[in-house]
Amino acid sequence: MQIGPFHLDNNLILAPMAGVTDRPFRQLCRRLGAGMAVSEMVSSNKALWGSRKTIRRLDFDGEPGPVSVQIVGADPAAMAQAARVNADNGAQIIDINMGCPAKKVCKADAGSALLRNEALVANIVAAVVAAVDIPVTLKIRTGWDKESRNGVRIARIAEQEGISALAVHGRTRACGFAGAAEYETIRRIKQAVDLPVIANGDIDTPEKALQVLRSTGADGLMIGRAAQGRPWIFREIAHFIDSGKQLAPLPPELVSELLCEHLQNLYSFYGKQQGVRVARKHIAWYSKRQQNSSSFRQQINKTDSADQQLLLIREFFVQPGTERGVAA
Repeated sequence: MQIGPFHLDNNLILAPMAGVTDRPFRQLCRRLGAGMAVSEMVSSNKALWGSRKTIRRLDFDGEPGPVSVQIVGADPAAMAQAARVNADNGAQIIDINMGCPAKKVCKADAGSALLRNEALVANIVAAVVAAVDIPVTLKIRTGWDKESRNGVRIARIAEQEGISALAVHGRTRACGFAGAAEYETIRRIKQAVDLPVIANGDIDTPEKALQVLRSTGADGLMIGRAAQGRPWIFREIAHFIDSGKQLAPLPPELVSELLCEHLQNLYSFYGKQQGVRVARKHIAWYSKRQQNSSSFRQQINKTDSADQQLLLIREFFVQPGTERGVAA
């Protein structure tokens, strides 16, 4: 898959997720088969650029390229400036967020709220594309609500204004993450434009990935929540698409190994105290498919020690009765 001058290793992309797709998680997903990983969204509000959170979000040290940074905002000039600053700081692709359904983002008329204002969509995209000499991509939903699925019109605007690739989540803003994603709108978007289209939403198994590719004609797939606690899903999907065969489920001891490696990188990235807190949600995601995971999570949430976290994980994943594979 090609985005601007960048030829991706494959057409599987880790979706940007606030509080999840930090550098340690992006690096792990890339190593386990993702062709690209998009950063957590960075606000176009200059007042936030010096915050510790934003500085961490813009840390790409040791990360394989292309480095894609997502920006969010509603003012064309501020978004253009944010694009320039991020490009100067090492971004190789700028991604515009017009898909986030979070209330605090939409209340600021940003994220998926922008889908209600097609003229503003055009102005923001044009301003960002003109501001940088690197590819600009766009993430959208199918529309604001089921009565106004304007994804095809937004896609045409994006193409006209110079977007290099378009990711589409198969829900409206009003849907949030409820119900099932629909792919018919993504299929119609792909038919309406010539730029690369990336399908997103509820792609959680290799079989579903192949089904969505075939039904939409999309050029690539974006995986978000299904990669939480299962970063090897990219490798599973790539193998299934290439061979038609399932990879063997990961044994619990290998899941434990990957989780401990992930946590060590979190401790290094955030510092042990904050790293332990950040690690808790990841531990919950990795362990939820295992037996007795509820009591295990209760134990994990009571400890503030990195060493204790690692010890509990190693003990839990080798306990008698642990499922012998984790694939779905």
